[in-house]
Amino acid sequence: VYLWFPLRFLIGVVTNPLYVLSEIWVIALAPPSRRGRVMGVYSTVISAGFAAGPLCLLAVGTEGWPPFLVGIFAFVFCGGCLALVLGRLPKVDEAGQQVSVMGFMPKAWLLLAAVVVAAGFEQAVLALLPVYGTHYSIAEASMSALLSTMIAGNIAMQVPLGLLAERLTARLVRFLCVSLTVLGCVLLPLLIETPLIWPCVFIWGAVSYGIYTMSIIELGERFTGSALVAGNAAFSLMWGVGGILVPPLTGGVMDITGASGLPATLGAICAALAVATVLRRRVM
Repeated sequence: VYLWFPLRFLIGVVTNPLYVLSEIWVIALAPPSRRGRVMGVYSTVISAGFAAGPLCLLAVGTEGWPPFLVGIFAFVFCGGCLALVLGRLPKVDEAGQQVSVMGFMPKAWLLLAAVVVAAGFEQAVLALLPVYGTHYSIAEASMSALLSTMIAGNIAMQVPLGLLAERLTARLVRFLCVSLTVLGCVLLPLLIETPLIWPCVFIWGAVSYGIYTMSIIELGERFTGSALVAGNAAFSLMWGVGGILVPPLTGGVMDITGASGLPATLGAICAALAVATVLRRRVM
């Protein structure tokens, strides 16, 4: 069993560059006037990929070679797609001053904070929403269905949010997403035992992941070249930071205060991001 730990670490090492580079390529290829919808489609595909993994296990099981063969086929297929288009992918490096990941962080600290919040929120909800449901004696199957509804909202609404960002701005739509996410945290304990929880969670999933989608769009609007490469790497790093820090923090608060710790902690984090956005806007 201990061999799984270095193997999991290796998987993270070799798959994360694919995530970072694909994001860079899509941003570079997207026409500025259509960047919102393009990145919305990108986020939808990413979300669908996250959902497809567990569905594959439901189809082939978790024992023997079938699940491994699915993974092997997926990466071979991915490599084949890259081989076909490698010569046509944009060159994102530039001859000017090179920007490191650490050097990028002061340039867009609010964007990076938004990534931490989006990642932490998603990971905490996926891990702890079923635990939250046990406080209200809600069946595990119902909570799993709620999580599926949340993921469905995530998948379905990124393109509409991207289109909205084209009409308004990515920064404004991100602020709206953060505000609606806070509202969802307030409504969760009020609606959890009513049928209204289903549309609430659907929208909650859409706007919470929309924070990340809008951050990607703004990154592409503000940065190019090596700064864009460093920015995407910093995004990936901050996604990991959010996923590592926020779920344990939220779980610890739930241990102390009970189930209310979930919406309270996530709502406070999102509210802090909203306040920081307003304050930064006033300073500018």
